[in-house]
Amino acid sequence: MSPDVNGNGTVALARRFLPSISLLCSFEAAARHQNFTTAATELHLTQSAISRHIRALEVQLGADLFTRERQTVRLTMAGETYAREIREALKHISTATLGFRASPSGGTFNLAVLPTFGARWMAPRVPAFGLLHPDITINLFTRPAPFEFAAEALDAAIHYGLPDWPGAEMEFLMHEHVVPVCSPDMAARSSFRTPSDLLCAPLLHLVSRPDAWERWFHAHDVDACQIHGMLCDQFATITQAARAGAGLALLPRFLIAEELARGELHEIAPPAPQMAEEAYYLVWPVNRTRYAPLVAFRQWILTAVAAG
Repeated sequence: MSPDVNGNGTVALARRFLPSISLLCSFEAAARHQNFTTAATELHLTQSAISRHIRALEVQLGADLFTRERQTVRLTMAGETYAREIREALKHISTATLGFRASPSGGTFNLAVLPTFGARWMAPRVPAFGLLHPDITINLFTRPAPFEFAAEALDAAIHYGLPDWPGAEMEFLMHEHVVPVCSPDMAARSSFRTPSDLLCAPLLHLVSRPDAWERWFHAHDVDACQIHGMLCDQFATITQAARAGAGLALLPRFLIAEELARGELHEIAPPAPQMAEEAYYLVWPVNRTRYAPLVAFRQWILTAVAAG
């Protein structure tokens, strides 16, 4: 059987071009600091050791990584590109090692989460998953937008949007129902009886969903061509602004359940019919479909979503 068929040849070829970790760590530190002495202090080595490591790496690569000018060094253009890639590779190795140490007898599950979903829905439920699967450690990493799984040491992601993620498989989780909310004081001072009454109130807008109010009014058959109001770029900020009485916010009910339960926000109208095609999905790379921690998490989250 040829090396290309069984893969052994590919692994052996890759090993030929794999410098030692010590050389790569010295290079990464020197590239980050643009200074061999500072890199040596960070790694508890001598400046001459760092210099030897860099020179050995350059010999192995067959090209200079740094331009040396008197007492200073600076990365070459090719060195800058190589430094970025090596830094990411070292980060992946570090993450894998940390994950193994956290759960040496079981498995780790690295999940990318949307910031607010992760903080308000996912994190509080991690203990429940842990009780059912004590041998699996969940690691949460914030990712606000889709990414390339091939470039990240992540097993799956929670995605909000259309069911479109190239090179990945998806499982529908849920739609979200948004409701207009405000502070109790604002609700008491105002007379919101019909959806059109909300046009007279200050409206708060989330930058990531700039047309949410337009779609809400449209779903209630209210003509709202021009809507103005304060913009917020974070969910936490718009929630606090609504609590403080700055205006009405249109927020997913399941993400503000605590504020509603404590009476810090007041729901002033029922949710509109489903307004958006977007939804929450569990997404994972095709090559991780059979990964045991992912299989367990997938089954668990579907049950958790169904339970509300």
